[in-house]
Amino acid sequence: MTDTPRLAIVGVGLMGGSLAAALRKARFVGHIVGVDEDPRSLEAARARGLIDAAQDLEAAVAEADLVVLATPLGVVPELLARLSRCLPAHAVVTDMGSAKQSVAEAARALGLTRFVPGHPMAGGECSGPAAARADLFAGRNVILTPTEITDDGAVRAVHAMWTAVGGQVVLADAATHDRFVAYTSHLPHLLAFACAELLAGYAPAEALAPFTGAGLKDFLRIAGSDPVMWRDICAANAPSLAPALAAYAERLTGYSERLARGDFEGLLSHFAMAQAFRADLMQESAHGKH
Repeated sequence: MTDTPRLAIVGVGLMGGSLAAALRKARFVGHIVGVDEDPRSLEAARARGLIDAAQDLEAAVAEADLVVLATPLGVVPELLARLSRCLPAHAVVTDMGSAKQSVAEAARALGLTRFVPGHPMAGGECSGPAAARADLFAGRNVILTPTEITDDGAVRAVHAMWTAVGGQVVLADAATHDRFVAYTSHLPHLLAFACAELLAGYAPAEALAPFTGAGLKDFLRIAGSDPVMWRDICAANAPSLAPALAAYAERLTGYSERLARGDFEGLLSHFAMAQAFRADLMQESAHGKH
């Protein structure tokens, strides 16, 4: 790639818009072209200076050095198929989806050697270019899962991109990534959705609001995420997410049984174990260990 690569961002919402803002701030890229099905998103992204121009996919990538797919997971295989027919030979492609096996398999089937599957462990409950911020990825882990056909130079280019915006790059295989994030990311989101749905069926919001504290608000924050995006994530990572949900349901059943028989000391032991693990996890995360 050139010293200031030309960037094409496909999907200029929170994630794509934030990456564009961060790369521009870091002066890592030159001209930025946005691609999005929603003209309002493109207009907002251009008004905020996140992109310099808006084009369709084929035109946007024609002169691109770096292409980032910041779209829902469900459309990535189709986008990769289109890119396989129009991508310049030198261009590097990566994505930002939170499940990796499905996109890696699609790229492998198409013979896309310069596609690097990626997943920044960052995000927010707000969506759209209005929510984009240049510091979204600073200090956050970014998982790259290259396949056996992925070009080493492409991996280095994507690694450099994420490092430029403050990301901490971790290399992993796609299967390991999907198993781990099923527990650490996908499961918590589904639990938040389930809790919000349960509350919705229990009492009206206006009745519950006076009894709502910071704990519930913290827990339900991620239930504000885009439902369509999470439908696609569930579809892409169902083989890993279903066992995680089953294991959680089993844990809740154990809690319920202890409550029913008055075994509060047994509950205390579970709570203490959970507290100790949380402390270990927070410490490891703070130290940047992987």
